Formats: sequence, C-alpha cells, structure tokens
Amino acid sequence: MLILVLNSGSSSIKFQLLSMPSGTMMCSGFVERIGNPGARFYLETTKGEYDKEQEVPGHQKGLEIIATHLTNPELGLLQPGQKISAVGHRVVHGGKFYAQTVKVTQIVKEKIKELASLAPLHNPNNLLGIEVSEQLFPEAEQVAVFDTAFHQSIPEKAYRYAIPNVFYDDHGIRVYGFHGTSHKYVSERASEYLGRIPSRMITIHLGNGCSITAIRDGKSVDHSLGFGPSNGLIMGTRSGDIDHALIFYLLERGYTAEELNQILVKESGMYGLTRLRDLRDIQSAAEKGDRNSILALDMMSYRIRKYIGAYAAAMNGLDVLVFTAGIGENSALVREQVCGEMDYLGLEIDPDKNQKAKRGICEVQSFDGRVKILIVPTNEELEIARQTYQLLK
Repeated sequence: MLILVLNSGSSSIKFQLLSMPSGTMMCSGFVERIGNPGARFYLETTKGEYDKEQEVPGHQKGLEIIATHLTNPELGLLQPGQKISAVGHRVVHGGKFYAQTVKVTQIVKEKIKELASLAPLHNPNNLLGIEVSEQLFPEAEQVAVFDTAFHQSIPEKAYRYAIPNVFYDDHGIRVYGFHGTSHKYVSERASEYLGRIPSRMITIHLGNGCSITAIRDGKSVDHSLGFGPSNGLIMGTRSGDIDHALIFYLLERGYTAEELNQILVKESGMYGLTRLRDLRDIQSAAEKGDRNSILALDMMSYRIRKYIGAYAAAMNGLDVLVFTAGIGENSALVREQVCGEMDYLGLEIDPDKNQKAKRGICEVQSFDGRVKILIVPTNEELEIARQTYQLLK
C-alpha cells in the first residue's frame, strides 16, 4: 500500500511517500515560503535530490507541484498503473471529538473547521490540504491523524483548569496537548526496544517546540502543553510557563494583546534570552563564556527537571525516560544537564555513553541507574503512515 503523508502548515507543506507495511520511504520533501517571494520546492528520492525556487501563490499550487512530481514517470516513484492508496493528513487539533485516527468524511471536515479557533494557524491549512488532496488524488482514501488524539486519555483531574465551569462547558477550555503523534511513536518504539510496556514512562520532545508527557501503561496521563502550544517547557521562541499576572501588568502599561502574543510566542524562549535561534549556536556561545547563553541552557534544563519530578510524583515513580526530536536526539549537553542531580529518582546518566550516543535507539544511563534513559529518534510521518495503514488494512 502506497501512502502519501501530508503536513500542511501555515506557509509550507511537508510530505513523504511510504510503502506500507514495510515503512520504506520512497521520497520526501517540502514546499516552503508559500505565498511569499523565494518559494521553494525540494524533493529527495533514492536517485537524488531536486531543489528549485518557483512561484507558489497558494497551497493548491503547492500540492499540485507535489502531485506532478510524484507521478512523473522519469522519477519512477510510481510503477505504470500504480496509484497512491491513501493520503494521511496531520491535523493539529481534534478537540475532544477525536481520540483515534479516522477516515475523512464531510462531518470530519466540518469538525476540523469548527476547531479552527483553537488552532488558527494550523487547522485551516490542514483542512485545505485535505480538500485539495481530494481533488488531486480522487481514488485515494483520505485519513486524518490528530496531534491531540494521544492525549485524550489524560484524566479530568489533569486536563481541567481551576476556572469557572462555564468556560469548560461552553467554550471547551481545557488541556488538549500537542506533539501527540511524536510522543505516541517514541513511547511505542521504546516499548518495542525494551520488550515490554513500561508502567511509568516520561517522553521529552525537544525541538523548536518542546513538550513532555507522562505515560502510564502506554497511555498519556499528563502533558505540558495545554489549551494552546505555548506553555510548559522553555522553547525556541515560546516562553513556556509564566505568571498570567504578567500579561495583565503589561496590558495596563500600554501593550496590546496582539503585541503580547507576538512577544510570548515568537520573541521569547531561548531566542528571547540569547537573541540566537539555533541551540547549536547557543551551546557554542555558552562554551565561550556568554552569560546569557549559559543562563538560558540552565533555565531550559531546570524547567525540564521540574516537570520530570512532577510527573514522577503523579505516577508514583519512574521506569523509563525518553529524549527525542532535534535537540533531544542530538544535544548531549542538554541531556546531561537535565539528568544531573536527579539520582534521588534513580536517574543517572553515563557521560561517556551520552557523548558517544549512536544514531537510532540507544541507552545512556549509568550501570547503577535504576531508570532507563533512552534516546529514541522520532518519525511523525512514519507514525501517520502506520496509523493510516492500520485503519485501512
């Protein structure tokens, strides 16, 4: 079964074509800067790369470019008469309605549209990707995979906010959680690697966006991102947890709501502390003694440790800790700082194993460490393809 995975964002479309159930990736690529000067199409196959700047006025054109290249006989991605069986779509917000992957119907599309107010930068473009894909691949089954689905198992005591009930009853204000596809994938890969489903696992997704999930017997029971994807851990440009009184304080001093949203979402986090956007640059500056970079790394690691402690308390212990995503997989320094001074919890990292961590799943805990510390590479596109295949087979 050939499955095309689409991740349609605000100004980009990422895609992969996979052969299932083997999970063999036939090609991957993206269209970026949609609607802006310098739009770019990139495609990578086993035969080479294709990289071109071209005009892409909208998502429809972007998807048409992708479809044209996928069906180009010179690239040989599809054999004569072979068709794409299904298109798996990443949809950011499924609200309380979707705890599982579903086939796209008119009702599903209406729900995605209805939930656009909860994810205004993502759901409208996710829906557009579905509608255009229906036109371009009419014989393919369209499938929606929701980022929030994995966190629907979080109990009410953890997903409710202590605000008047009317805000939950009438407006659906609660913890929804995000990065669910990644947390589900790495937790299941960790379980496969260990040969068992750990009773108490914490998965840490560290990229430009960051989140941490408490997983009990394979189910999400708490998560750091809430109603929106901005609270919890310190991220690339997002502040993470702050005192909400700060917002009112700044509003009273003349800042607008729009300005504060811009500051907290796009100008804060590690960038706000260092004015650097790449963690590798921050680490390099810290090594040279830059105080702001040293402090930012300390703050980031400290925040993660606080959440690990909280989630270990919530689950009455911890058996496995998983690092994933760009920073989690590649920054030995961040892993070392996070796991430092947590031996009371059984977390003891082996400095040599951590520094020499190989690609793929590997263990970096010390010989005496009671808690397994794993690095598990994430693959959200493969997880979307797997869920799509499982639904349709």
